Amino acid sequence: MSDAAPASRFDCTPEAALAAVAAHEGLLLVDLDETLYLRNSTEDFIDSAVPGLLALLLMKLLDLLKPWRWTGGAPTRDAWRVRLICVLMPWTMMLWRRRVARRATGYTNQPLASALRARAPAPLIATVGFLPIVTPLLAAMGFAEARVVASRLFVFEDRRGGKLRLLSAALGDAAVREAMVISDSGDDLPLLAACARPLRVVWPDARYRTALSRCYWPTEYLARIKRPGERYFFRGVLQDDFGYWLLASVTLAAYPLFHVAGLLLLLISFWAIYELGYVDNDQVAKRFEREPKLSAEFFRNPVATPAWQPWIWAAGFGAAAIFVLRLPGRPPAADFLRWLAVLVAAHWWFRLYNRVDKNTRVWMFPVLQLARSSAFVVLVPISLVGTIALSAHLFSRWVPYYVYRFGGQDWPETQPHLIRLVFFVLIAGLFAIAVGPAAVLNYPALALLLWTAFRARREFAGAIGSASRLDHEVPREPR
Repeated sequence: MSDAAPASRFDCTPEAALAAVAAHEGLLLVDLDETLYLRNSTEDFIDSAVPGLLALLLMKLLDLLKPWRWTGGAPTRDAWRVRLICVLMPWTMMLWRRRVARRATGYTNQPLASALRARAPAPLIATVGFLPIVTPLLAAMGFAEARVVASRLFVFEDRRGGKLRLLSAALGDAAVREAMVISDSGDDLPLLAACARPLRVVWPDARYRTALSRCYWPTEYLARIKRPGERYFFRGVLQDDFGYWLLASVTLAAYPLFHVAGLLLLLISFWAIYELGYVDNDQVAKRFEREPKLSAEFFRNPVATPAWQPWIWAAGFGAAAIFVLRLPGRPPAADFLRWLAVLVAAHWWFRLYNRVDKNTRVWMFPVLQLARSSAFVVLVPISLVGTIALSAHLFSRWVPYYVYRFGGQDWPETQPHLIRLVFFVLIAGLFAIAVGPAAVLNYPALALLLWTAFRARREFAGAIGSASRLDHEVPREPR
């Protein structure tokens, strides 16, 4: 990806690269993706898959299983992705061949292409993209006669070895050492270091676009734009929110398996709508704030954010959740109305929150966290100790936000898991004193305490390790 490639001693401007192409008389090796072709051929191929939602589901399944762990790691990820599309959606290759002309017209690097056509001998196109994909694309770009060195689709070694090994095998080490290489990628630094004339060029119109970003998928905006690289849905939603939903209520469920499945469906329904608040938050910040805090991915790699599809997903998953939660009986109509009311209220509260000043948001934020932590209680009963745990969970989210808004520009290191543990123990202790210890000395309380302590284990250990006694320190000499 050109946007993410690190700076190197081989960097040069596009103008200097074009001049070097015109002057060079020997072997010229030109990268394809985000260089001669201003997009990524592999991502564009996968993006051609129809229906897109099925293709996106397959890609999500692969990312969950990560089979490339056993075939050479991340470099072989694209081989798995393309193979799966080719095997399960074989018509995609035909669709790709039909669309390459339009892709070539829109995304050929015309200044570089013109410079390459004007010289002799013809350049060699070097890419770790896949030969069946890049061959029709290059033909549509006007380079049907150019020699191409690319990865074979059903051989992991080509991707695992990288472009330098691929070229050395095809041309020999001596030819690579005498060549000029033009590439944008930080992954090609070994190749650039091995050649006679290395030129790493980031072209201003080059963009990396993730495949199937046109297809809506719940939590995609959260994962790729709002919290990129944090695995936030797994850590912050499944382990925290859903973990407390489950532990606060499962002991009261007549059918625990149905209960777990129903709550998971309900979680997806809720987050399809709650995520719209994050989308709106970023859009409002972009339009009205002087210094909006937006991730780089917000500008670089957009995600589908339709207005109505999230509501369709929320309605479908919400209805399925209610049916499962009420098995083996039938749900009353009031259940659907209650859940719809929660989704609508959370959505409009988030929109109002996004449109008020930041000091006022501090006092509106707990209501959002109440929705996140407790929306399910309109359909599911919870225990007393579950109420205590959800309250502690809410405070663990609000306290860091309060400190952030009134204490500085950056999100503070406030140890939220430890805050939750402290609040849980203190509130549970207060209830034990007020209504008797039996209220909190039970198996649900033990499960919640153990989970809360487990989540706080690192923060707790850090707090204990950094603690010291003032009366044991060496006293200072009086002045």
